[in-house]
Amino acid sequence: MVGIVAGRIKEKFNRPALVAGIVEGVAKGSGRSVPGVDLGAAVIAARQSGLLKTGGGHAMAAGFGLVAENLSAFHAFLDERLVQASALPSATDLTLEAVLAVAGADAGLAEMVSKLGPFGNGNEEPLFVVPRVRVVKSERIGKDASTIRVMVEGEGGGRLKALLFRAKEDELASALLRVGGAPLHLAGYLRAESWNGRVSAGFFITDAAPA
Repeated sequence: MVGIVAGRIKEKFNRPALVAGIVEGVAKGSGRSVPGVDLGAAVIAARQSGLLKTGGGHAMAAGFGLVAENLSAFHAFLDERLVQASALPSATDLTLEAVLAVAGADAGLAEMVSKLGPFGNGNEEPLFVVPRVRVVKSERIGKDASTIRVMVEGEGGGRLKALLFRAKEDELASALLRVGGAPLHLAGYLRAESWNGRVSAGFFITDAAPA
């Protein structure tokens, strides 16, 4: 029954919804999500943190069980995780060339990519995805503050400088400016940058999605 109710709430408001019933101090419930918000991952993370006694699911649906007195803490946990995910732009189709680890996004690879050019019609610049990174530093730069410069850290270590040009006051900018938030998948171009004779790798962001 709780799953049916959660599904109807989700359909009405187009937002993730969770519903629980409480019996003898134990809350058991079910949730339904929307595209782009991985509810199952959030519930599993809550279980791993010790908030839940049971919990699991997949991107679009999840089930959970917990001591009723932990409901407020569970609510706060989901607020922090899902609000950020919901703040990102709606999913769009992207043609990605490859998955790129932060540690592998170095100057050598960037120079190899540049040798595939010149890019244009018939020879599109390769678009990469850098998965599950966390923003460790972020700032707006430039005369009109229209560029966002971030430093991201990968799961396997390493850091990568990334830029978003012509940043608007939108959900993508908000997600990139949120330091220390939930992990993100970044899509963009890897390019070689030269400064004072030194070549480094730069990642130029085109889109992002919750990890």
